[in-house]
Amino acid sequence: MNVGLIGGGSISDTHARAARSIPGVEITAVYGQNRSKADRLAQLYGGTAFDDFNRFLSHRPMDLVAIGSPSGLHAEHGIAAARHGLHVIVEKPLDITTANGDALIEAADRAGVKLGVFFQDRLKPDVRRMKTLVDQGRLGSPVLASASVKWYRGPEYYAASRWRGTLALDGGGALVNQAIHTVDLLLWLFGDVRRVYGRTATRVHAIEAEDTAVAAVEFESGALGVLEAATSVYPGYARRLELTGTNGTLVLDHDRLASADLRDGTVADSPLPATGDQENVSSPAVSDSMPHRRVLEDFINAIRTDTRPACNGREGRRSLALVEAVYESARSGQPVAIAR
Repeated sequence: MNVGLIGGGSISDTHARAARSIPGVEITAVYGQNRSKADRLAQLYGGTAFDDFNRFLSHRPMDLVAIGSPSGLHAEHGIAAARHGLHVIVEKPLDITTANGDALIEAADRAGVKLGVFFQDRLKPDVRRMKTLVDQGRLGSPVLASASVKWYRGPEYYAASRWRGTLALDGGGALVNQAIHTVDLLLWLFGDVRRVYGRTATRVHAIEAEDTAVAAVEFESGALGVLEAATSVYPGYARRLELTGTNGTLVLDHDRLASADLRDGTVADSPLPATGDQENVSSPAVSDSMPHRRVLEDFINAIRTDTRPACNGREGRRSLALVEAVYESARSGQPVAIAR
Protein backbone atom coordinates (compact mmCIF):
# COMPACT_ATOMS: atom_id res chain seq x y z
CA MET A 1 0.00 0.00 0.00
CA ASN A 2 1.54 3.28 -1.16
CA VAL A 3 0.82 6.42 0.85
CA GLY A 4 1.19 10.08 -0.10
CA LEU A 5 1.48 12.74 2.57
CA ILE A 6 -0.21 16.12 2.17
CA GLY A 7 1.38 18.62 4.54
CA GLY A 8 4.90 19.07 5.86
CA GLY A 9 4.23 19.86 9.52
CA SER A 10 4.43 17.91 12.74
CA ILE A 11 1.19 15.95 12.26
CA SER A 12 2.37 14.73 8.85
CA ASP A 13 5.52 13.51 10.61
CA THR A 14 3.22 11.51 12.91
CA HIS A 15 1.32 10.14 9.89
CA ALA A 16 4.62 9.14 8.30
CA ARG A 17 5.88 7.35 11.41
CA ALA A 18 2.56 5.54 11.73
CA ALA A 19 2.56 4.47 8.08
CA ARG A 20 6.18 3.31 8.03
CA SER A 21 5.60 1.12 11.09
CA ILE A 22 3.01 -0.96 9.20
CA PRO A 23 4.47 -3.91 7.26
CA GLY A 24 3.99 -3.53 3.52
CA VAL A 25 3.22 0.21 3.64
CA GLU A 26 5.51 2.75 1.97
CA ILE A 27 5.61 6.53 1.73
CA THR A 28 5.92 7.28 -1.98
CA ALA A 29 5.26 11.04 -2.19
CA VAL A 30 5.15 14.11 0.05
CA TYR A 31 3.49 17.43 -0.79
CA GLY A 32 4.08 20.66 1.11
CA GLN A 33 3.84 24.32 0.21
CA ASN A 34 7.08 24.71 2.15
CA ARG A 35 9.47 22.66 0.00
CA SER A 36 12.11 22.38 2.70
CA LYS A 37 9.61 20.71 5.04
CA ALA A 38 8.50 18.33 2.31
CA ASP A 39 12.13 17.50 1.53
CA ARG A 40 12.80 16.79 5.20
CA LEU A 41 9.91 14.31 5.46
CA ALA A 42 10.90 12.61 2.22
CA GLN A 43 14.49 12.23 3.41
CA LEU A 44 13.36 10.77 6.73
CA TYR A 45 10.60 8.45 5.55
CA GLY A 46 11.02 7.99 1.80
CA GLY A 47 9.17 9.14 -1.28
CA THR A 48 9.47 12.05 -3.70
CA ALA A 49 8.97 15.59 -2.40
CA PHE A 50 6.70 18.02 -4.27
CA ASP A 51 5.70 21.64 -3.88
CA ASP A 52 3.42 21.41 -6.95
CA PHE A 53 0.11 19.88 -5.87
CA ASN A 54 -1.00 18.67 -9.30
CA ARG A 55 2.31 16.91 -9.93
CA PHE A 56 2.01 15.30 -6.51
CA LEU A 57 -1.49 13.99 -7.26
CA SER A 58 -0.30 12.50 -10.56
CA HIS A 59 2.59 10.64 -8.92
CA ARG A 60 2.40 6.87 -9.03
CA PRO A 61 2.44 4.44 -7.37
CA MET A 62 0.11 5.99 -4.79
CA ASP A 63 -3.04 4.40 -3.37
CA LEU A 64 -4.10 6.80 -0.65
CA VAL A 65 -3.28 10.19 0.81
CA ALA A 66 -3.01 11.18 4.46
CA ILE A 67 -3.93 14.85 4.80
CA GLY A 68 -2.15 16.90 7.45
CA SER A 69 -2.52 20.34 5.90
CA PRO A 70 -4.26 23.22 7.77
CA SER A 71 -7.84 22.28 8.69
CA GLY A 72 -9.42 24.78 6.31
CA LEU A 73 -7.73 23.05 3.36
CA HIS A 74 -8.80 19.49 4.18
CA ALA A 75 -11.82 19.40 1.88
CA GLU A 76 -10.02 21.17 -0.96
CA HIS A 77 -7.10 18.76 -0.85
CA GLY A 78 -9.30 15.71 -0.26
CA ILE A 79 -11.65 16.49 -3.15
CA ALA A 80 -8.71 16.88 -5.53
CA ALA A 81 -7.22 13.58 -4.37
CA ALA A 82 -10.54 11.75 -4.71
CA ARG A 83 -10.89 13.02 -8.28
CA HIS A 84 -7.52 11.43 -8.98
CA GLY A 85 -8.87 8.08 -7.74
CA LEU A 86 -7.00 8.18 -4.43
CA HIS A 87 -8.43 7.06 -1.10
CA VAL A 88 -8.44 9.89 1.45
CA ILE A 89 -7.83 9.97 5.18
CA VAL A 90 -7.73 13.38 6.82
CA GLU A 91 -6.44 14.59 10.15
CA LYS A 92 -9.26 15.88 12.37
CA PRO A 93 -11.43 17.81 11.81
CA LEU A 94 -13.02 16.76 8.52
CA ASP A 95 -12.84 20.45 7.56
CA ILE A 96 -13.84 23.69 9.28
CA THR A 97 -17.43 23.86 7.93
CA THR A 98 -20.05 21.18 7.36
CA ALA A 99 -20.61 22.61 3.86
CA ASN A 100 -17.00 21.85 2.96
CA GLY A 101 -17.20 18.50 4.71
CA ASP A 102 -20.32 17.57 2.74
CA ALA A 103 -18.57 18.47 -0.50
CA LEU A 104 -15.68 16.17 0.41
CA ILE A 105 -18.03 13.31 1.35
CA GLU A 106 -19.90 13.74 -1.96
CA ALA A 107 -16.64 13.79 -3.94
CA ALA A 108 -15.42 10.58 -2.31
CA ASP A 109 -18.76 8.88 -2.95
CA ARG A 110 -18.74 9.97 -6.59
CA ALA A 111 -15.18 8.75 -7.10
CA GLY A 112 -15.82 5.45 -5.33
CA VAL A 113 -12.95 5.94 -2.88
CA LYS A 114 -12.80 5.52 0.89
CA LEU A 115 -12.86 8.57 3.14
CA GLY A 116 -11.68 8.42 6.73
CA VAL A 117 -10.83 10.79 9.58
CA PHE A 118 -8.05 10.43 12.15
CA PHE A 119 -10.18 10.11 15.28
CA GLN A 120 -7.71 7.69 16.84
CA ASP A 121 -9.30 7.83 20.31
CA ARG A 122 -12.02 5.48 19.04
CA LEU A 123 -9.45 2.69 18.80
CA LYS A 124 -7.78 3.19 22.18
CA PRO A 125 -8.27 0.13 24.44
CA ASP A 126 -10.18 1.73 27.33
CA VAL A 127 -12.34 3.82 25.01
CA ARG A 128 -13.29 0.59 23.25
CA ARG A 129 -14.17 -0.90 26.62
CA MET A 130 -16.47 2.03 27.34
CA LYS A 131 -18.10 1.63 23.94
CA THR A 132 -18.71 -2.07 24.60
CA LEU A 133 -20.32 -1.36 27.98
CA VAL A 134 -22.60 1.29 26.47
CA ASP A 135 -23.55 -0.91 23.49
CA GLN A 136 -24.31 -3.81 25.84
CA GLY A 137 -26.77 -1.59 27.70
CA ARG A 138 -24.89 -1.84 30.98
CA LEU A 139 -24.88 1.95 31.46
CA GLY A 140 -28.64 2.11 30.96
CA SER A 141 -30.46 5.07 29.42
CA PRO A 142 -28.34 8.22 29.06
CA VAL A 143 -28.77 10.78 31.85
CA LEU A 144 -25.82 13.17 32.07
CA ALA A 145 -22.46 13.73 30.35
CA SER A 146 -19.50 15.90 31.25
CA ALA A 147 -16.58 16.44 28.86
CA SER A 148 -13.61 18.52 29.99
CA VAL A 149 -10.56 19.41 27.90
CA LYS A 150 -8.66 21.93 30.01
CA TRP A 151 -5.35 22.11 28.20
CA TYR A 152 -2.68 24.75 27.86
CA ARG A 153 -0.78 26.09 24.89
CA GLY A 154 1.97 28.64 25.33
CA PRO A 155 2.02 31.79 23.19
CA GLU A 156 4.70 30.27 20.94
CA TYR A 157 2.22 27.59 19.80
CA TYR A 158 0.17 30.21 17.99
CA ALA A 159 2.97 32.65 17.18
CA ALA A 160 4.95 29.98 15.33
CA SER A 161 2.08 29.16 12.96
CA ARG A 162 0.41 31.17 10.22
CA TRP A 163 -2.85 29.25 10.54
CA ARG A 164 -3.44 28.10 14.13
CA GLY A 165 -6.05 30.18 15.90
CA THR A 166 -7.24 31.80 12.65
CA LEU A 167 -10.84 31.64 11.49
CA ALA A 168 -9.89 31.13 7.83
CA LEU A 169 -7.68 28.05 8.25
CA ASP A 170 -8.26 26.72 11.78
CA GLY A 171 -11.97 27.51 11.80
CA GLY A 172 -11.81 28.39 15.48
CA GLY A 173 -9.59 27.60 18.42
CA ALA A 174 -9.61 25.22 21.36
CA LEU A 175 -12.97 23.68 20.51
CA VAL A 176 -12.46 22.73 16.85
CA ASN A 177 -8.74 21.99 17.13
CA GLN A 178 -8.05 20.43 20.53
CA ALA A 179 -11.43 19.35 21.95
CA ILE A 180 -12.94 17.89 18.80
CA HIS A 181 -11.53 14.44 19.65
CA THR A 182 -13.58 14.52 22.85
CA VAL A 183 -16.64 15.87 21.02
CA ASP A 184 -16.36 12.88 18.70
CA LEU A 185 -16.27 10.48 21.66
CA LEU A 186 -19.21 12.23 23.31
CA LEU A 187 -21.33 11.65 20.21
CA TRP A 188 -20.00 8.15 19.50
CA LEU A 189 -20.64 6.94 23.05
CA PHE A 190 -23.72 8.92 24.09
CA GLY A 191 -25.60 9.61 20.87
CA ASP A 192 -26.63 12.57 18.73
CA VAL A 193 -27.21 16.04 20.12
CA ARG A 194 -30.46 17.94 19.55
CA ARG A 195 -29.31 21.45 20.45
CA VAL A 196 -26.59 23.40 22.23
CA TYR A 197 -26.09 26.69 24.00
CA GLY A 198 -22.49 27.84 23.82
CA ARG A 199 -20.22 30.65 24.91
CA THR A 200 -16.66 31.33 23.78
CA ALA A 201 -13.96 33.77 24.85
CA THR A 202 -10.36 34.65 24.08
CA ARG A 203 -8.81 35.15 27.49
CA VAL A 204 -5.10 34.40 27.28
CA HIS A 205 -3.82 34.29 23.68
CA ALA A 206 -3.53 36.96 21.01
CA ILE A 207 -5.53 35.02 18.39
CA GLU A 208 -8.69 35.52 16.31
CA ALA A 209 -10.39 32.43 17.69
CA GLU A 210 -11.39 31.27 21.16
CA ASP A 211 -9.02 29.78 23.70
CA THR A 212 -11.89 29.11 26.14
CA ALA A 213 -15.32 27.61 25.42
CA VAL A 214 -18.26 26.10 27.28
CA ALA A 215 -21.52 24.59 26.07
CA ALA A 216 -24.69 23.15 27.54
CA VAL A 217 -25.81 20.18 25.48
CA GLU A 218 -29.19 18.50 25.05
CA PHE A 219 -29.01 15.02 23.52
CA GLU A 220 -31.65 13.46 21.28
CA SER A 221 -32.22 10.92 24.08
CA GLY A 222 -33.20 13.68 26.50
CA ALA A 223 -29.92 13.45 28.42
CA LEU A 224 -28.06 16.64 29.28
CA GLY A 225 -24.38 17.45 29.06
CA VAL A 226 -21.66 20.00 29.68
CA LEU A 227 -18.67 20.58 27.42
CA GLU A 228 -15.55 22.58 28.38
CA ALA A 229 -12.67 23.28 26.00
CA ALA A 230 -9.60 25.41 26.57
CA THR A 231 -5.98 26.06 25.69
CA SER A 232 -5.93 28.74 28.36
CA VAL A 233 -5.76 26.60 31.52
CA TYR A 234 -2.21 26.63 32.89
CA PRO A 235 -0.42 24.25 33.26
CA GLY A 236 -2.91 21.92 31.52
CA TYR A 237 -4.88 18.98 32.91
CA ALA A 238 -5.85 15.54 31.69
CA ARG A 239 -8.89 15.21 29.44
CA ARG A 240 -11.87 13.80 31.36
CA LEU A 241 -15.13 12.34 30.10
CA GLU A 242 -17.91 11.27 32.48
CA LEU A 243 -21.00 9.44 31.28
CA THR A 244 -23.92 8.69 33.58
CA GLY A 245 -26.84 6.44 32.72
CA THR A 246 -29.71 5.02 34.73
CA ASN A 247 -27.47 2.07 35.67
CA GLY A 248 -24.30 3.91 36.70
CA THR A 249 -21.35 6.03 35.64
CA LEU A 250 -18.25 5.58 33.48
CA VAL A 251 -15.25 7.90 33.80
CA LEU A 252 -12.48 8.23 31.24
CA ASP A 253 -9.46 10.08 32.62
CA HIS A 254 -6.68 10.71 30.08
CA ASP A 255 -7.61 7.70 27.93
CA ARG A 256 -7.88 5.45 30.97
CA LEU A 257 -11.14 3.94 32.20
CA ALA A 258 -10.63 5.27 35.70
CA SER A 259 -14.02 4.33 37.10
CA ALA A 260 -16.90 2.08 36.12
CA ASP A 261 -19.53 2.19 38.86
CA LEU A 262 -22.43 0.15 37.57
CA ARG A 263 -25.50 -1.22 39.35
CA ASP A 264 -24.73 -4.70 38.07
CA GLY A 265 -21.21 -4.56 39.53
CA THR A 266 -18.02 -2.89 38.39
CA VAL A 267 -16.35 -3.95 35.18
CA ALA A 268 -14.94 -7.45 35.41
CA ASP A 269 -11.61 -6.37 33.97
CA SER A 270 -9.80 -3.93 36.26
CA PRO A 271 -9.08 -0.48 34.81
CA LEU A 272 -5.71 -0.02 33.13
CA PRO A 273 -3.04 1.42 35.43
CA ALA A 274 -2.23 5.10 35.12
CA THR A 275 0.78 5.74 32.88
CA GLY A 276 1.52 9.27 34.00
CA ASP A 277 1.61 10.30 30.34
CA GLN A 278 0.23 13.80 29.91
CA GLU A 279 0.90 14.13 26.19
CA ASN A 280 -1.18 16.87 24.50
CA VAL A 281 -2.12 18.46 27.83
CA SER A 282 0.45 21.25 27.53
CA SER A 283 2.14 20.47 24.22
CA PRO A 284 1.01 19.60 20.68
CA ALA A 285 3.87 17.14 20.21
CA VAL A 286 2.86 13.54 19.46
CA SER A 287 5.64 11.16 20.42
CA ASP A 288 3.57 7.96 20.24
CA SER A 289 2.34 7.27 16.72
CA MET A 290 0.67 3.96 17.67
CA PRO A 291 -2.87 5.44 17.90
CA HIS A 292 -2.49 6.86 14.38
CA ARG A 293 -1.09 3.54 13.23
CA ARG A 294 -4.24 1.78 14.45
CA VAL A 295 -6.37 4.19 12.41
CA LEU A 296 -4.25 3.68 9.29
CA GLU A 297 -4.32 -0.10 9.68
CA ASP A 298 -8.10 0.01 10.01
CA PHE A 299 -8.39 2.32 6.98
CA ILE A 300 -6.15 0.14 4.84
CA ASN A 301 -8.17 -2.92 5.84
CA ALA A 302 -11.35 -1.08 4.86
CA ILE A 303 -9.85 -0.42 1.41
CA ARG A 304 -8.81 -4.05 0.95
CA THR A 305 -12.09 -5.54 2.20
CA ASP A 306 -14.41 -2.80 0.92
CA THR A 307 -15.80 -2.17 4.39
CA ARG A 308 -16.39 1.00 6.43
CA PRO A 309 -13.48 2.58 8.31
CA ALA A 310 -13.70 3.08 12.09
CA CYS A 311 -14.46 6.75 11.42
CA ASN A 312 -15.58 7.52 7.90
CA GLY A 313 -16.50 10.90 6.48
CA ARG A 314 -20.10 10.89 7.66
CA GLU A 315 -19.06 9.93 11.17
CA GLY A 316 -16.41 12.65 11.11
CA ARG A 317 -19.08 15.18 10.12
CA ARG A 318 -21.02 14.68 13.37
CA SER A 319 -18.45 16.36 15.62
CA LEU A 320 -17.96 19.16 13.10
CA ALA A 321 -21.71 19.86 13.07
CA LEU A 322 -21.78 20.10 16.87
CA VAL A 323 -18.77 22.43 16.98
CA GLU A 324 -20.31 24.57 14.24
CA ALA A 325 -23.52 24.85 16.27
CA VAL A 326 -21.62 25.88 19.42
CA TYR A 327 -19.89 28.65 17.47
CA GLU A 328 -23.20 29.81 15.97
CA SER A 329 -24.78 29.86 19.43
CA ALA A 330 -21.87 31.85 20.84
CA ARG A 331 -22.28 34.45 18.09
CA SER A 332 -26.07 34.73 18.39
CA GLY A 333 -26.44 34.28 22.14
CA GLN A 334 -29.24 31.77 21.47
CA PRO A 335 -29.55 27.97 21.61
CA VAL A 336 -28.92 26.34 18.23
CA ALA A 337 -30.39 23.12 16.87
CA ILE A 338 -28.00 20.69 15.23
CA ALA A 339 -28.46 20.45 11.47
CA ARG A 340 -28.44 16.89 10.11
